[in-house]
Amino acid sequence: MTKKAYLAPTLSLFASTSTLLCCALPALLVTIGAGAVMAGLASNVPGYIWLTEHKVGLFLASGFMLALAAIMRWRSRNAPCPIDPDQAQACQRIRRVSGIMLYGSVVILLIGGFFAFFAADLLL
Repeated sequence: MTKKAYLAPTLSLFASTSTLLCCALPALLVTIGAGAVMAGLASNVPGYIWLTEHKVGLFLASGFMLALAAIMRWRSRNAPCPIDPDQAQACQRIRRVSGIMLYGSVVILLIGGFFAFFAADLLL
C-alpha cells in the first residue's frame, strides 16, 4: 500500500472532524445547557470563530477530501497485498482501518452538516 492510501482517509477524518467541531459541538453544548462552556471555547480557542464563519467552504473542502479518499479506496480495492504472511496481515488490517476511518468520516460529516444547515431550521 502506498502512502497515499494512508494519507487520504486520515486527512478526510481530520477535515470531517473540523466540521463536527464547528457545527455540532455548539448545538450539543447549548442543548445540554452548557452555553457558558461554548462561550469560553469561542473566546479561547484560536480559529474557532473562523471555522464557523466559513462553514460552507469547510464542508465543501471536507466533502471533496472524502470523495477523493473514497475514489482512492475504490481504485485500490483489488490491489494485491505482499506474499509474506506478516505483511499480508498488516496490509489487510490497514485496509480495514482505512475503511472504518473513511465511513466514520462520512458519518461525522453528515452529523456536522445536519447541525450546521438543518437543525436550526427545525428548532425555529
